[in-house]
Amino acid sequence: MDFDLAPPTGVGPLRIGMTRQSANTVLDSLRDLSAVSESDRAGQHIFRPSGLMISTHCTRDMLEAVELGRPSTQTDRVIFRGLDVFAIPARELVQRMGEYTSIEADPDDPASFIASDLLLSFWRPFAADDEPEEEQGYFFSSVLLARPGYYDTPAQAAERLQQSS
Repeated sequence: MDFDLAPPTGVGPLRIGMTRQSANTVLDSLRDLSAVSESDRAGQHIFRPSGLMISTHCTRDMLEAVELGRPSTQTDRVIFRGLDVFAIPARELVQRMGEYTSIEADPDDPASFIASDLLLSFWRPFAADDEPEEEQGYFFSSVLLARPGYYDTPAQAAERLQQSS
């Protein structure tokens, strides 16, 4: 199954801003009942048979972010504008994402990158750009799609709140 990243709207049927109850219902619908993982946690995350992890993050009864973890097989793919984000080496993905938007290394974790205009962040445990056999660093391990304001500093959040009132 393909899961299309569509910032800032959502991922597949998971829509940023939907209620926690609706997000839980959608998350349950994405579970493969023929192969339920013992690691699944209702209302938090599921693991599909491919190894793809889908996690929802809710605050104040609203879905504010969806995180997807790299599958171990290609039966599930996470796609952004035709790019399979977990099948392309991290360095190449950053370069290709740079054709669409600004993408910067996370100042707190230089192995990870944030495309703040798209509300997307890409994480890997460490950088291993030149070692394809080291999959945990050569490829990204997860991608997070968030609501507008998710990456704001406290000052930016206060400014956003002031502008909306």
